[in-house]
Amino acid sequence: METLTDREQQVLSWLAGAHDQMLDLLRRLVNIDSGSYCKPGVDAVVAQLRGHLEQHGVACQVHRNESAGDCMRAAVPGGAGRPVLLMGHCDTVFAEGTAAQRPFRIDGDTAYGPGVADMKAGLVVNSFVLSAFARAGLPMPIAALYTSDEEIASPASRAFIEANARDARVVLNGEPGRPSGNVVTGRKGAMFVDCEVTGIPAHSGGNHHEGASAIEAICRKVVQLHRLTDYESGTTVNVGLISGGSSVNTVAPLAAASIDVRFKTREAMDDVQAKLAAIIASVEVPGTCAHIRQQRYFLPLVQSAASRALFETYVDSAAALGFAAGGEFSGGSADSGFTAAAGIPTLCGTGPVGGKVHTADEWLKVSTMVPRAQAIALTALRVLKSSS
Repeated sequence: METLTDREQQVLSWLAGAHDQMLDLLRRLVNIDSGSYCKPGVDAVVAQLRGHLEQHGVACQVHRNESAGDCMRAAVPGGAGRPVLLMGHCDTVFAEGTAAQRPFRIDGDTAYGPGVADMKAGLVVNSFVLSAFARAGLPMPIAALYTSDEEIASPASRAFIEANARDARVVLNGEPGRPSGNVVTGRKGAMFVDCEVTGIPAHSGGNHHEGASAIEAICRKVVQLHRLTDYESGTTVNVGLISGGSSVNTVAPLAAASIDVRFKTREAMDDVQAKLAAIIASVEVPGTCAHIRQQRYFLPLVQSAASRALFETYVDSAAALGFAAGGEFSGGSADSGFTAAAGIPTLCGTGPVGGKVHTADEWLKVSTMVPRAQAIALTALRVLKSSS
């Protein structure tokens, strides 16, 4: 490892001794229900993080949202210039009451609980990195964003992310490290589309011929939508939810579907989006009409040359700290796609190692918390010193 100043070395040394404090904060966060639609829970997570950060001299600014959870920007005081930006989301996919049913627990080197890896451990690690810089008195431009609704494609957080990331030097997104120990260098983008079909109701016995079935229409669309899947290009389409009808003996006047679309590039996104819209607009059953009710999307994380250089800096930093990390592609989507699309060098999956996210078996490798925090800190130091 290259020579660090005393204060820079203090950052890594303090993190090395912070294992127990990290676990204490992680326990508190995991034991808070913070589903994407649970504003009180997300706000409670933000409050816990703000309390920790301000206790260690990190300045926090809360961005209020009326219905979604609040977001927050935290920064080490005194740092001038373009910042190294850490990111993380405070929401989970789990329903209220889950934390009480299966609270945080540790078995050997493995921690369990709702959102323990995705991504409350990443929030903890990012917060301790900022705290370490502040405690060491390093007036370097390093900041973190804490967002509220990533699990539903960040409808309330995207503008906050893009506004605050605009001048960042680089972005390190604290999604969980892969079970392999790798970070994430590329991700698919995603669209979540809700569509609705209206038909003409009629008695299914006496007046069947007068009706137009919304259920038949949407089923015909499902077949066409699934044909858009192209494994060679990486585009997939899945109608994951479907509903409709009013009674068994009525020609269905209404039907709805929720569609998940994944793609590797912005061009593939534009292509499948146009085809999907055409399918929904077409009329297969006379008398029916379909429209898109809601559409949310993530942009893909495509590795640029600058993002590749950031990845290599992280890999070198990890090696200097005694562990190996490679890069891999993920079919899942994340907020890192927004920053990468804006041209900011971006690396994802820098949080502690975990797996089986979004399930009751979600796990976190506890022993990776300190080294992954140190790797973020050393990467930030190298980026800031190289561009000063």
